[in-house]
Amino acid sequence: METVMKPDYTPERRPLAARNWSGSHRAARWLAARGVAPNAISVGGFVASLGAGAALAVGSYSSRPALWLVIGCALILVRGMCNMLDGMVAVATGKASRGGELFNEVPDRLSDAVTLVGAGYAPGGVPELGYIAALAAVFTAYVRVQGCALGTSADFGGPMAKTHRMFVIVGAALYTAFAPSTWQPVLAGMLALALSIVIAGCFVTSLRRLIKCHKLLGNRSS
Repeated sequence: METVMKPDYTPERRPLAARNWSGSHRAARWLAARGVAPNAISVGGFVASLGAGAALAVGSYSSRPALWLVIGCALILVRGMCNMLDGMVAVATGKASRGGELFNEVPDRLSDAVTLVGAGYAPGGVPELGYIAALAAVFTAYVRVQGCALGTSADFGGPMAKTHRMFVIVGAALYTAFAPSTWQPVLAGMLALALSIVIAGCFVTSLRRLIKCHKLLGNRSS
């Protein structure tokens, strides 16, 4: 019978349906059995996000933009898998720790930023919107972390949490890559539209998280 070590610290994890898939558990066990450190998986996710942002941006300067957009989308998915598996491996091997949470959260914010900025430079994107979306994404995470610092549970709610943001960008990138030119938006590119949706969604998400946090904390003075 397989033995799963019980960690001294159990982190609050983002609810993901994929975490319950049998394939995800097999992948986590495979990595754990080979001694792959959770922090190494986190670094792998960060590297994938750097590649994703670069690939999306390169699409604007390449003679084969669709190829680079697909590569960028694939790397976004790799980053997502790494973000899921690092926590699963940490829990399975009993290596979950507060230090590991720090190691996971800080690169994750950079990952969000470089991917969204890269999307701004991608075909159909607008650089300014990429930078604004990156700031908006980081702010939504800041609100969650600030709530935790004040004693509330982690709020991973949307409508534009991390997984939602990446879904919007991947969908827009694939549409840009494969949809006929006559189906593309006229006034702005699809990725510009996607970044605008991310920005608006992050505003709503941040506001909802702030309101929820305030209700949980009450009107206590500091």
